[in-house]
Amino acid sequence: MHTGLRITTFAAALAATFGAAYGVGQGVGPVVADSPPKHEDEHTRPAPGTARGGGHAGHDTPAAGGLQISEGGYTLDLETPRVTAGEQADLRFTVRDAEGRALTAYQREHDKELHLIVASRDLVTYRHLHPTRAADGTWSTPVDLPRAGGYRVFADFTPAGKDAPNLTLGADLAASGPYEARQLPPANTTARADGYEVKLSGGLRPDKASELSLKVSRGGKPVTDLQPYLGAYGHLVALRSGDLAYLHVHPNGEPGDGTTRPGPGISFTATAPSSGSYRLFLDFKHDGKVHTAAFTVRAGGAAAGSDTPEGHAEDGHGH
Repeated sequence: MHTGLRITTFAAALAATFGAAYGVGQGVGPVVADSPPKHEDEHTRPAPGTARGGGHAGHDTPAAGGLQISEGGYTLDLETPRVTAGEQADLRFTVRDAEGRALTAYQREHDKELHLIVASRDLVTYRHLHPTRAADGTWSTPVDLPRAGGYRVFADFTPAGKDAPNLTLGADLAASGPYEARQLPPANTTARADGYEVKLSGGLRPDKASELSLKVSRGGKPVTDLQPYLGAYGHLVALRSGDLAYLHVHPNGEPGDGTTRPGPGISFTATAPSSGSYRLFLDFKHDGKVHTAAFTVRAGGAAAGSDTPEGHAEDGHGH
């Protein structure tokens, strides 16, 4: 299916107020960088065979996505910039064109017109949501964020029209309430989620494509009957620690192509835009439910860090 991938971003926020260093977002997934990212011109294109930072392979895109609220003539207008931690709220937003008009025509990609990711600045809380669009172009979805602090909202979409670019726009969201800072989870190659165990092999390399392989098991037995989710057996979001540069990518191969098996292995080819720490969120479907496994990896260092099995995504549901 897709063989190349480029990665994009997110930042942190405190409850109750927006400071220069704070922001909050809603969705399902996050990642951070140890050093400032390289800012590329929006017309910069990756090497042949790689995917744009917005994430869907098959599109030429910049190296990092989700770092800007406006790009390519489109702006993410977040109508709900603040929510209360622990309380369900209706998250509403609109994508607007250069004239300020609401976008109402989208290309469907991986079964959806738009993919919405919400991640906390510390990359502990992750949401992959599927909002609904009203006729006037307003999107909405319920969201319940467990902790106060800064979040980043990522809208991954492609406007309708020939040769329209795939874009990932980002905006800050704040969840008010008592705030407690958390560190990035330690590096891990094993993650547990809802009784499943997922093992990661391979690693990220700065500016060079490398393969990430994940194997799913339950009760010590390989899972060989994964179900398609958004047109694939696995869905991967990568976020760079620090600025939450964003990469939304799908695995190599797809259901029904004659060669891709429904587990236990799922593979991706990814390229990190810089050295630093990244958080990977894998969504997979089995027995009719979507599960999320999370990993912390470092590009430019050890392949995947220690084997500490701490890679669950806190409240990483909401699919």
